[in-house]
Amino acid sequence: MNIVIVDDDNLVALSLKTILESGGDIKVAAIGSSGEEAVELYDRFNPDVLLMDIRMQGMTGLEAGEIILKKHDDAKILYLTTFSDDEYIVKALRLGTKGYILKQNFECIAPALKTVMKGQSVFGDEVISKLPVLMNKKSEFDYEKYGISQKEKDIIELVAEGLSNKEIAGRLYLSEGTVRNYLSEILEKLSLRDRTQLAVFYYNK
Repeated sequence: MNIVIVDDDNLVALSLKTILESGGDIKVAAIGSSGEEAVELYDRFNPDVLLMDIRMQGMTGLEAGEIILKKHDDAKILYLTTFSDDEYIVKALRLGTKGYILKQNFECIAPALKTVMKGQSVFGDEVISKLPVLMNKKSEFDYEKYGISQKEKDIIELVAEGLSNKEIAGRLYLSEGTVRNYLSEILEKLSLRDRTQLAVFYYNK
């Protein structure tokens, strides 16, 4: 896995590089220290995952992420920050980034990178616990307009609660394959990319 690290604290970036490369299956293609560099380095190296801080001098990580995702809609961006700021969390989610974890959870970084590499999303427990409040859930939404059945609505609600496909299957007495098929159809009907965007949609509809 090739990654790019962007953090305005050079010592943190170098430490991350040393530790992540020690496992042997992660290679750091480049290190940057600003949002502007993040955009440039992504264009140059096209990494599997971009590991980026949020609060930086000049262009922030969120601003850089928005530019990158407009040019590369399949970009996998994992935000790593010391700030569990509600506004940052909401912006990161709405951008469609693949994850947001806190630097304090250092042991989670390598597993999070591998999860994001597989196309899944990763959010720390601190972030997940805040989603229902942050996204300001509203009760009224015309699901029928989008052809969403009651079963699909049930699945959307369980995804928003953070349940895995296996847990949803057990809750609704379905097979995991059936749940995956339902999810694919739901994402297509709502023009969403993944289950993270689906959860954001649910809490912001």
